[in-house]
Amino acid sequence: MGMKIAISRSVLIGIRQISAVFAPLEACGLLFGSGSAITSYQAVENVDEAPDRHFEIDPAALFAALRAERGGGPKLQGYWHSHPSGDAAPSVIDAAMAAPDGKLWLVVGGDTVTAWRAVERGELHGRFDPVTIA
Repeated sequence: MGMKIAISRSVLIGIRQISAVFAPLEACGLLFGSGSAITSYQAVENVDEAPDRHFEIDPAALFAALRAERGGGPKLQGYWHSHPSGDAAPSVIDAAMAAPDGKLWLVVGGDTVTAWRAVERGELHGRFDPVTIA
């Protein structure tokens, strides 16, 4: 039985557009929503020293989002980033970086967006279980 997530069309369009603008660098950001729905996103700076190959979400933006959530703001549901190579699956490096905290990861490869849940002993690279975008 696979997991499903509802993602608003504006989120999918937005992260695809931002990813195209930032290519050949990886774009990244945060995902907000509730339970099984992603309703908004934020693009944040990729502070990795090799942004053409990896991403690291700006910690200041992450802390600000978590602070806002504690104050009753939108709930941080996960993260998104792009693979300018066009491969819309998480990489081995993504898996190494991902905490098994149940957060959602969206990966943008060209026009394709895939969704994954970061878990212990996931199907992909031992860290990610695939999630169907509804």
